[in-house]
Amino acid sequence: MANVVSFHPQTSEFVVESAPDRQPDDDLTAESLRLRVRQQEILAELGVTALQGTPFPELLDLTARLTAEGLKAEFAKVLEFMPAEKRFLVRAGVGWGPEVVGSTTVGADVASPAGYALRTGKAVISNHLENEERFRTPELLLEYGIRRAMNVILQGDGEPFGVLEVDSRSEGEFAANDIAFLQGAANILGMAIYRQRTERQLTAALERQQLLAKEVNHRINNSLQIVASMLHLQTTATQSAEVQHALRDASSRIAAIARAHQRLYSREQIHTIDLGAYLGDICGDLAKAMPNCRINFSAAANIECATDTAIPVALLVNELITNSAKYGYPDGGCEVWVDVARSDGAIVISVRDQGIGLPADFDLRSGNRLGMRLVTALSLQVKADLQVHRRSPGTEFLLRIPDGRPAE
Repeated sequence: MANVVSFHPQTSEFVVESAPDRQPDDDLTAESLRLRVRQQEILAELGVTALQGTPFPELLDLTARLTAEGLKAEFAKVLEFMPAEKRFLVRAGVGWGPEVVGSTTVGADVASPAGYALRTGKAVISNHLENEERFRTPELLLEYGIRRAMNVILQGDGEPFGVLEVDSRSEGEFAANDIAFLQGAANILGMAIYRQRTERQLTAALERQQLLAKEVNHRINNSLQIVASMLHLQTTATQSAEVQHALRDASSRIAAIARAHQRLYSREQIHTIDLGAYLGDICGDLAKAMPNCRINFSAAANIECATDTAIPVALLVNELITNSAKYGYPDGGCEVWVDVARSDGAIVISVRDQGIGLPADFDLRSGNRLGMRLVTALSLQVKADLQVHRRSPGTEFLLRIPDGRPAE
């Protein structure tokens, strides 16, 4: 029993009276509370699923199924607005026949509940479609015997994606609390739509940027090869052996830059590179350009190196091999060994031959030859320690790079 306080005007007194308990209302309240709790669980589940990057079609199907469950309805559907046709396409749904989802369209004018929700941005509840005078009941709802429907707008990226709709054949009424739940589900799905479109735009922009980068790199490589060919042809236009020699060297070095550039920028990842694999490719290209020279190459696996370091190192190795062939084997033919390893956190590169060796007065730092000056300059560029060892027979150049890995 509950107490009720009443005011009696005749006596100007407040009177406390007993009133019977209302057990049916308590049962209804408990059931309603359980439903609201389940709706909150559904919204949380949808939010987590959306954040996990679930494929978009699966997310649409899940939204339709869970919103129908949360409102104890037999039907739900996601309607995508098709501007060109000015109609909705049923993109996902639950309760409908297989011929509906993905194929059926409904009108999107303001005379339909979904169209009104789209045009005005306002939620629409139609609890008695058979007596509805505000809207025209879509044929799809009539066909399936739908008695009541609820629509909320589904936002997208800058413009509405469409409408989220829940429908039921059963008697009863959708209430304001139901609108709040349905709009919450629509907002979660709208954020997923926005993210998907943003990711698609970013992907398209990235692909375009990558395409432009590849085109630029292709043009640079072609230009370098053209310059190398022009210098090579220019050697036939002069009678000076010294000039011819200088032009051939310049052509060879530009061709080496072109090969290094082509090998590097034909990869997807351009910020870092496996230096061993990269130098192996460069040595393979050089061996084809110098068929009379045998190049023996070995390298440890997974020696990651920054691109800005790899390019000068490749040119340096190219110069050392060329110099070995030119000066270490004056009688023609040559054999060179290149080894790449990591030791104590540094990259160690060895280039050695078994040629005639260096002159007695050779000084790496004060050499007059352009090749040695380039080797010294390139080693300084990568902050490397370059040492020269006289072997019996031949010569070894040892390059130690303190840290060839990219900075984090």
